[in-house]
Amino acid sequence: MQGDLDCAVNPQVAELAELRLLHLADSALPIGALAHSFGLESLVASGVLQVADLPRFLDGYLEEAGLVEAVFCREAHGLADANAGKFATQRWIELNECLSARKPARESCAGSAALGRNFLQAVIALGDFPVLRTALEIRPTMIHHSAAFGLVSGVIGIEENRAVLAFLHQWIASLVSACQRLLPLGQTEATRILWNLKPAMIQTARRSAACSIDDACCFTPLLDCGAMEHPALSTRLFIS
Repeated sequence: MQGDLDCAVNPQVAELAELRLLHLADSALPIGALAHSFGLESLVASGVLQVADLPRFLDGYLEEAGLVEAVFCREAHGLADANAGKFATQRWIELNECLSARKPARESCAGSAALGRNFLQAVIALGDFPVLRTALEIRPTMIHHSAAFGLVSGVIGIEENRAVLAFLHQWIASLVSACQRLLPLGQTEATRILWNLKPAMIQTARRSAACSIDDACCFTPLLDCGAMEHPALSTRLFIS
């Protein structure tokens, strides 16, 4: 891609892209991520999920759902190819529809779409990005977070593998943050959990590079059920 070539020629371009990636992958980016637990709140309320369960639970979540998100992040990254001449609008719509179909829980699907649209809008407000504006104006039924992150990363010249790793880290960091508000999980232990999950993020990113859209699937019935039960909770901290 043109962004990769520019980075190879001009180190300053690479440094700028890296700083932008750090900015966009910050879990504190104001896109509403702190308002979603994606079913975790229901699991904690029912006593199914405890602090001791988190390392194994999140590792499994990365292996299953993380793979799907990483695959779609990669696919969306490719749509930013400046040499393509014209943005592949139909493919963009198809990607988001395919990812919606892989999210059986309405709450989790809507949450992912809210973050994706907010993410695109936040980046568009930072500069002149015609491809991103087109992607937003097409108005597919939903724009998912992983797809939006991949597309943005491609547009600003972030190498594909780095983009996928950054997304997975931000994604899991947001879930760990939600767990801190739901469970007696201190900052030190939360940091340790996130630190120890990094090899699993790398493994998931590598697996996604060899996985096609048609082969990308996951099986997370416990979390899906938790997301579906969330609206029925008597008290809630999160939207999803």
